[in-house]
Amino acid sequence: MKIRIVDAFTDRPFAGNPAGVVILDSGAFPEADRLQLVASEVNLSETAFAHPLPPGGEADWALRWFTPATEVDLCGHATLAAAHVLHSTGVASGSTVRYATRSGVLRTTAHDDGTLTLDFPTAPLTPVPAPPGLTDALGATPLSIHDTGEHVGDLLVELADEAAVRALRPDFHALAGCSRRGVIATAPAEDPSSGYDFVSRGFFPAVGIDEDPVTGSAHTALAPFWSARFGRDDLVGLQASARSGLVRTSLRGGRTLLTGSAVTVIDGELLTGL
Repeated sequence: MKIRIVDAFTDRPFAGNPAGVVILDSGAFPEADRLQLVASEVNLSETAFAHPLPPGGEADWALRWFTPATEVDLCGHATLAAAHVLHSTGVASGSTVRYATRSGVLRTTAHDDGTLTLDFPTAPLTPVPAPPGLTDALGATPLSIHDTGEHVGDLLVELADEAAVRALRPDFHALAGCSRRGVIATAPAEDPSSGYDFVSRGFFPAVGIDEDPVTGSAHTALAPFWSARFGRDDLVGLQASARSGLVRTSLRGGRTLLTGSAVTVIDGELLTGL
């Protein structure tokens, strides 16, 4: 069985966010504990598992995502990685693929320039007070804090400027108790000519990931937050991790489109059966 490592939200190897991708031939998933063992072995932010569905339904593939520690409800970069594998190997028929997931039916569309667009639900934003210990755990004072709803499950934390986001050195143990999934720190781009409109970093110690290189799902909350501030529906976000990556966001009401590139860096064989 093939297993691949794909760098997502980047057009070059060893940047963006790496994801494991396993495309299953069967029409059902193995037991969750078997999938979790593989994801723990891969030890990346997420590993995506997909299997084909019978024709004629509302989705073409079933898709699940696992961190090294747990299954998650929504993952952008591993969806992009899975779509890249389906298209680059010729498995996908047509440019648009529909996936049955824990967050409903999601769609990806492949473009002639090699980029892929994810069609995800827009995260609802609700202003909330800072939970106890957040400021100390993050090491910075928020300007505003928003809950991002059930499927994303993060706190969106606005900081004063790009330098403050880049300088963060959180206490991950303390931060793990501050939200259901993670904390997204964000600020406007310091230089409007930089090629991006806002920056972010994502910390997810509660699900076994101290810092995620590029978090697609977080941009379903970042897109409405910054589109409201800038008065534009189409933006570019830079996730300022050590690996870094760009996400083009397009707010379409209840849906957010996330566009990026992906590169397969490892194409291997899973020698133990699922």
